[in-house]
Amino acid sequence: MTTVEIIFLAVYFSLLSVLGVYGSHRYRMAFLYYRHKFKLPTPNGTLPALPRVTIQLPIFNEMYVVERLVESVCRIDYPRELLEIQVLDDSTDETCGIARACVERHRQKGHDIVYIHRVNRQGFKAGALENGLKLATGEYVAVFDADFVPSPDFLMRTVPFFADAKVGMVQVRWGHLNREFSILTQAQSIFLDGHFIIEHTARNRAGCFFNFNGTAGIWRRSTISDAGGWQHDTLTEDLDLSYRAQLKGWQFIFLPEVISPAEVPVDMNAFKSQQHRWAKGSIQTAKKLLPTILKSDLPLLVKREAFFHLTNNMAYLLMVLLSVLMPISMVVRFQHGLYGTLFLDLPFFITATASVCVFYVAAQRERGVKGWERFKYLPFLMSLGIGLAINNAKAVGEALLNQQSGFARTPKTGAEGKSVKAVKKSYRGSKTLMPVVELLFAAYFTGALWFAIDSRIYTSVPFIILFLAGFLYVGVSSLLQGFAGKAKVADAVPAVTSSEEQPRQAA
Repeated sequence: MTTVEIIFLAVYFSLLSVLGVYGSHRYRMAFLYYRHKFKLPTPNGTLPALPRVTIQLPIFNEMYVVERLVESVCRIDYPRELLEIQVLDDSTDETCGIARACVERHRQKGHDIVYIHRVNRQGFKAGALENGLKLATGEYVAVFDADFVPSPDFLMRTVPFFADAKVGMVQVRWGHLNREFSILTQAQSIFLDGHFIIEHTARNRAGCFFNFNGTAGIWRRSTISDAGGWQHDTLTEDLDLSYRAQLKGWQFIFLPEVISPAEVPVDMNAFKSQQHRWAKGSIQTAKKLLPTILKSDLPLLVKREAFFHLTNNMAYLLMVLLSVLMPISMVVRFQHGLYGTLFLDLPFFITATASVCVFYVAAQRERGVKGWERFKYLPFLMSLGIGLAINNAKAVGEALLNQQSGFARTPKTGAEGKSVKAVKKSYRGSKTLMPVVELLFAAYFTGALWFAIDSRIYTSVPFIILFLAGFLYVGVSSLLQGFAGKAKVADAVPAVTSSEEQPRQAA
């Protein structure tokens, strides 16, 4: 072997090792979950009286879901004289008229609800929330994004936890209105189940930091102020504020048994846009706050978990590099008669892939999913995670290079169950050149698969297929949905409902 080849293989195995560490962290999350599973949170004391609450509904061009959101929030069971609702609308399309009319209908029914429209999007969602706070009258502030349908008992199940003066925020678990729509929405739902059921529960009950997810949570207003308020120098203002508040000593509560249903993207490009924002924002937050966390006097357990939590998306950048090197590594070792060394890859791949299986199977088990149903989506989950690597690696790279970008909202269609509305073109995920790169990677792994089969390197075949299928699915789906959307997408505008229309039931 030449020196170059030795260095090449050293880099390759170094990447495998680091990815193995990130992969094995899922085992730790599962361990912490089961260790603290029965440490159920309960209110510490009793509030002398129900406090005044403001519910903020930040929206931007959400014509298909804004009525559903407002109607569900107005059904929340809480004394009307203690509940204020703010519709924070930054919209530039027909949403303005729909939202304004909806707010007026519910005001006439006796709800304390106001419509606040900004003529600019300064600070994006964080700016809208901060602007709303200036006018809010509640000492507690709940936030719901446009695609959510909160249950009527949301406040009565979360507010009691603020009897403890140290509690600054209570987060509930996301449900999924359209889990059954497609294999993509099934996969997204399973990803989110793992994040909420396993990760959030494990971090919260083990005494580590976890984050408000931007929606379906309620804050003590003084906590927001004490932590420095909503800031918009990252794309994940929720993660940023969460860590700043916990650094100040505030405690957070996660309630996995309280579920707030929401819509997951039905369009691959919309899903990728959402993932890009989350990945970029998490690295921006890591750059902003991780040095302070690591220098603090927090316990090692908290620092270690914060490091993995905030830097986890770095794995996507490493995954892209690994994707380039893996087929070449196979060829180099085969040509030098080092076929047997291909077995050295197995422990690293198993560490990463098996951890995915354990993590998400555990989440589905806790949901009550039985038998084969827990396992049947696992190959697709692994492939999809690989296929997203290029999209998310780009986001990580932009964050590391300090490339600023606007807050790209995730388009919502009002999807529930297996049905979806025809939507305007502007409500679909944006088209980029990323699918072309993803398909080039798919072609690259097609060549690698042919070489592995022709050379009888069968130990590499399953992993090559995972990479090939992931890049091919994500690339093709992005192109097809970018051109066509959901069948033939109509540029229809929903009519503003009359005041006599009966509210739809929450899913």
